[in-house]
Amino acid sequence: MKSFKLIVHQSSFSSEDLIINLKDYPGLKEKDIIEIYHPENDYPRLLLQVTKVDAPGRGRDTISVEQSIATTFQLRTFADVYVNVVNVADVALDSVELTFKDQYLGRSEMWRLKNHLVSTCVYLNKKIEYCGGAVRCQVYEMWSQGDRVACGVITEDTKIVFRSSTSMVYLFIQMSSEMWDFDIHGDLYFEKAVNGFLADLFTKWKKNGSNHEVTIVLFSRTFYKAKTLEEFPQHMKECLQKDYRGRFYEDFYRVAVQNERYEDWSNVLLQLRRLFTDYQKIVLQYHERPNMEIPTAINSTAAQGNFLEVLNMSLNVFEKHYLDRCFDRTGQLSVVITPGVGVFEVDRELTNVTKQRIIDNGVGSDLVCVGEQPLHAVPLLKFHNKDSNLNSIDDYSMPHWINLSFYSTNKKVAYSNFIPRIKLPPRKSQEPLKKMYEDESKGKLIKEDDYMHNSIFDYDAYDAQVFQLPPAHSTCVQRVARTKKTSVAGLEGISRRSPPASSIHHRKMSDPDIHHSLGSDILSSSKHGVSEVGSDATDSPISINRLSPRSSVSNKPVIRTGRALINPFDPSHVTVKLTSNRRRWTHIFPKGPTGVLIQQHHYQARPAGEPASRPDEHRSENNISKENGSTINNNNHPVYQVDGNVMGRKRMISTSGALSILGTALSTPSTTNNASLALLWGATGEQEWTPALTTANRAIGVDWKSLTIPACLPITTDYFPDKRSLQNDYLVSDYNLLPDDVNADFAKNRAIYKEPLTTMEVFKELVSQRLAQGFQLIVGVNDSEVLESHCPSRVAPPSCQPAHAAKRYLLSIGRIFHKLTLVGSTITVTRYRPRHPYPPFNIHYRYRFHAPNHDTYEVSWVSFTTEKLENYNWNYMDHYICTRGDTDFALVEPLKYWRFRTLLLPLINPATKTILEDESTHCDIYPTPTRQDLDHLTEGFLKMTESYFNKVKRPNKQRQGGVSSSPFRERVGSTRLPDRPRLRIEAIAAAKTVLERSQSQSGECDDTYDDGVIEPKLKANATLLEVVDRMRHPSLGVGFLQQTVSLPSHTFVSIYAIHWLQANMENMTYEKATSCMERLLRDKMICHASGDTLKRYIVGYYMYHILPQKKDKELTDYVKPLGDLQSFENEWMEVEVLGPRSPLLTSETGAIDISGNSTATDDSGMPAFLCDNIDPNYMHMENDDLPLYKNTHLDIDVNNKSDRIEWGHARYQATFRPDQAYEMCIQWAIASGNIVAELIIGWARKAPSCRLQMVPIPADPLALPFTEKSDPLRGPIYVPLNEEPLLRGKTALFEGFPEDTWLERLFLFQEAIVGRFGFIKCTVESTSHAAGVGDHLYVHVTGNMFILIPTTVKSEQKGLKAKPVNKPLNSSRYPVHEAAPSPHEGYITRHVSGKNKDDYDNSRRMGFLWSWNHMISKKWKWSQTPATGDESFQMRMLRDFKHFCANHEQRLSQFWDQCWEVREKAKGIKCF
Repeated sequence: MKSFKLIVHQSSFSSEDLIINLKDYPGLKEKDIIEIYHPENDYPRLLLQVTKVDAPGRGRDTISVEQSIATTFQLRTFADVYVNVVNVADVALDSVELTFKDQYLGRSEMWRLKNHLVSTCVYLNKKIEYCGGAVRCQVYEMWSQGDRVACGVITEDTKIVFRSSTSMVYLFIQMSSEMWDFDIHGDLYFEKAVNGFLADLFTKWKKNGSNHEVTIVLFSRTFYKAKTLEEFPQHMKECLQKDYRGRFYEDFYRVAVQNERYEDWSNVLLQLRRLFTDYQKIVLQYHERPNMEIPTAINSTAAQGNFLEVLNMSLNVFEKHYLDRCFDRTGQLSVVITPGVGVFEVDRELTNVTKQRIIDNGVGSDLVCVGEQPLHAVPLLKFHNKDSNLNSIDDYSMPHWINLSFYSTNKKVAYSNFIPRIKLPPRKSQEPLKKMYEDESKGKLIKEDDYMHNSIFDYDAYDAQVFQLPPAHSTCVQRVARTKKTSVAGLEGISRRSPPASSIHHRKMSDPDIHHSLGSDILSSSKHGVSEVGSDATDSPISINRLSPRSSVSNKPVIRTGRALINPFDPSHVTVKLTSNRRRWTHIFPKGPTGVLIQQHHYQARPAGEPASRPDEHRSENNISKENGSTINNNNHPVYQVDGNVMGRKRMISTSGALSILGTALSTPSTTNNASLALLWGATGEQEWTPALTTANRAIGVDWKSLTIPACLPITTDYFPDKRSLQNDYLVSDYNLLPDDVNADFAKNRAIYKEPLTTMEVFKELVSQRLAQGFQLIVGVNDSEVLESHCPSRVAPPSCQPAHAAKRYLLSIGRIFHKLTLVGSTITVTRYRPRHPYPPFNIHYRYRFHAPNHDTYEVSWVSFTTEKLENYNWNYMDHYICTRGDTDFALVEPLKYWRFRTLLLPLINPATKTILEDESTHCDIYPTPTRQDLDHLTEGFLKMTESYFNKVKRPNKQRQGGVSSSPFRERVGSTRLPDRPRLRIEAIAAAKTVLERSQSQSGECDDTYDDGVIEPKLKANATLLEVVDRMRHPSLGVGFLQQTVSLPSHTFVSIYAIHWLQANMENMTYEKATSCMERLLRDKMICHASGDTLKRYIVGYYMYHILPQKKDKELTDYVKPLGDLQSFENEWMEVEVLGPRSPLLTSETGAIDISGNSTATDDSGMPAFLCDNIDPNYMHMENDDLPLYKNTHLDIDVNNKSDRIEWGHARYQATFRPDQAYEMCIQWAIASGNIVAELIIGWARKAPSCRLQMVPIPADPLALPFTEKSDPLRGPIYVPLNEEPLLRGKTALFEGFPEDTWLERLFLFQEAIVGRFGFIKCTVESTSHAAGVGDHLYVHVTGNMFILIPTTVKSEQKGLKAKPVNKPLNSSRYPVHEAAPSPHEGYITRHVSGKNKDDYDNSRRMGFLWSWNHMISKKWKWSQTPATGDESFQMRMLRDFKHFCANHEQRLSQFWDQCWEVREKAKGIKCF
């Protein structure tokens, strides 16, 4: 120990936390951990790591600490501090919590970051950067030896918990009947939930800086009093469901807020209060119609509500997190806020599905009860008892996968501190009671003298025998309430209905039954009236003869299941067999003073008989008792009174009822005595439930931390099955990977050499990928156990001998275990999967939901399915990793790889600006784009493709110079330097050439091209050789691309060659230029740059090169092409450029000029839907010889930030049309989210310089219920088109035109309307195309919203591709020969007409489906595009569009009339 003078430095002076001169402290070396403290303070000591050995000394015996750290630890400048080298083991941390914000942190990054942090020193609020600053997080809390500490060292065994301040949060508010009851303070439970709990939650979010993406849903279940379906009118039948008791019900969901991020949530509270006022009225009277009888509707209680269904709804969204990968949030949380007490009646199968999905997906699920905490353990699920027999037992389950909180306001009642825990039943009149007493023959109640008094029964003995475990000799492993099925032979054989022979006993009735008949069904023990095998003691004759008259029916045998029942009033000593599911989340909990994992919001007494202090007495151990419970629960860390290093301070033991209740002295709770058991109750499985948890001052509080900064699923767990279980319950398979051999084969076949991954890199990546798919690393398992555990029965593979050089990882998800072993250069993957997997579930569910901006509760449906994780093709994935994503192993759908879809849209539209600036203007002011606009867009797109996607350069002065690394390839020997900033002058020159090129096309200043060099043009009859020679001309030539690894010499871009010909040859048209190039290709003078001879000459960004001719002897430096088309396409992005599609038939056939006419009108400006020469096939998807999409390899980490090799793929549209949005989807598996984000955001920043805007779009823009896995709480808004005023006495809108063109004309009319509102066509890959449905999707030029025009497809066009569409249940199959309406059309008709759902007349069918682009977050709002993501702009567009379609202010009629006027004029001109 040595004394130093302390000074502080700013982080700008030095990035080191600590500057110390080694000469001042003999024996100090780099990487040592030192503690720094003022001798007179009892404040936590600061630990720092010595990082630089030769740090600059500032005077003798001086040490400098970074300023913010000094402030946190209250170190005073210029005062004396002691410096002491400490032993790492003494300051090792058990767990560390890191928080991060506004970024996507994948599980693989979490693991790599953890490895990066091992043996470093952390302190409170320390900022940690990783991957070149791409990943940023901060230390939030640390635990060591049972206490919260302020600093410490991370070791191999430290558990790291990641908590995200920007998660996806679903808040579900259960609007059951209790919401309208009053609590003891006279508040409605709704007020307590919203003004109390939510208001507190939002305040905490703000204080913590959390910025979650939130969806708030009110939900409830309505029961109908009806015996049969016939009692319901037709319009109600489509959504009714029937429960296990035969009651009819409907579930309602009201989405109040959808995927919003607000700084201030107070308006939302206001909105929720508004919804509350008439929620019940609307839901209960939703179906009422004048003059129609409908069954009475009642709102259900909380216990009977749709609790599990709601959780599954959110899981359907969370499950596809990899499809819509948002880069600025991580983590998923479902919170259900209920006015109940945590007891729910549920279906067993649905419970199993929910549990499996929640655990497998690693989703946090919180239940917040605003009701009073009951006197028994909750959460409690009571299974539906489908057996109508009186004697069948009710079965309960205590889910450990729900994190429970009780919210109570801190109001005080002046006269009492008593909290009633039971609601009083409603007051009943005396009449029915009297009637019961008189009506003896029915035997409702017994007479006084027959009444048996409590004294006869020893209830405790009775309970003891009911809850006793089944006898040990049965084949049954002890199971409590089916928390987990263990697959031991014979267990499933004991069905719930077949009692063991000896257990047939008479059912004893007890007093509570009498109350039971009066209607209180609180856990009455009659339901538990089951006695244990062979216990005859209580079968005294009295108890059998004295049965109450009511129960005389129950002399049937009582059914005994093969397991003990749960006693919710005393679950504390019940343990269950430990499973991996049980331990999936446990590593997010810190270890408390007693060495067990604790939940910090349970203020709980510690077990009795705990020694007052442990040997290491100087570590003061604070029990998490009420005193500091309050500080723990607030997320602000006050001065750390939690654990000052005060010498000799004894631990505080809270004396509470719990000490005596627990009875026996336990030094640790019962679980730790037996490693294979966990406590039944509670999320940790280690904290006991004690009745003290239900008293006022020891209640379960609210887990604010979990609700404010939810934890991500931990990357480690500690359960691995024992040897016996592995042999009996698991199937084993294994395979070997030899990365060097695999890569040697592949390198031979590869046209372009890429450095292969080393065996070690592959090995780590195998672990990374498993973590990314939800696996967890198993830690703390003894090596020898696993190695012996079980080897496949072949000649001992290397993994069986415990080799010393081996590296080994164990991973698990659910009941699937993987063991990865690396010996020498062989990686062995051993997979254990359950011998008896769970049966697959598929539960269909129908419901009504009302999304924002909708008018009605629409019917929708969804499937809840469990995924069979054992079917994931790991062998394929491992080879994909091994070969660096070679084309032989493409990413396929079942691999669940991540993707991000983007659209390129035109950047600027003056109409958008006008709408933003002028509040009063209408929104249908978007002009039809002119030919020049479209040319500019094409030009911009080509520039984007060349400079940013393909990153190629032209050495000629025609285009920018310079070579740089490219995201689409990695060159041999290239150092992959980051892109150099380009010079302004080059940019100006580029702009100039663009300008000149566009002039030369439009025929102005003909002979100036390429900086105004005037040169005689080629004659129109020049030979092909002359053309080729001129193309090669150094200054006048076509302009070749920089030669690189995969490009041959003299490579040019096809569309620029066409432009060049038009500029450099006399009277050359676009068509002539194209045919000239085709002749060159035919005569083998030019060839596709891959060396592939079969390709036609495709105009666009396609690369061709000039072949050396025989006479060119001097071309020694000629570089040959690859000769492999597939490899070439995997390196370069090539896109065909086409003109806009015209709906009109053109007289002359042949290639259309790329800068063709705009679509909506013909030359006279006549709208297409009124023209005579309509192309009958315009409506149907184009079939070209090119595929719609192409894939290419993407080098993701262009700035070399990552600590591993990363790559991805781009899937892009094969054709670009300037009048349509262009789609590109980025796909990856081996890449860090933040680095992918940097690449894409980089592109988006550069797009405006190409007059384009890049926006993200969802995988499923419309979220219709037909698409698989669509979001169940999102749906399109239907906007009907009011055609009544346009008919004016006609029977059909287009009467007078040939009838077979009516559908087409209607579609063109609708297309003209969306065009006026600024929507452009976007052909997106979506599930509806797969269904063979020709629906046309349009996107707004700002990227904010989509519109779908549903169309009818002629069935012969559908061909055989059509997959069966998931039709609503009430629709019949269509006959094949008719035109089949799209499923969307059916969807529209179903909620078109709001209330009057009976009139299905076809005229109402016209309309549009409108949906929002929910992928646009703050990151995507640029100064150049102010309208993108602007909420008021979006709402205004929708409002105005609805008004237009409804013909407000005659706007639709005026548009129609204008179109006809144009037609009349045009016709008039033609007549003369």
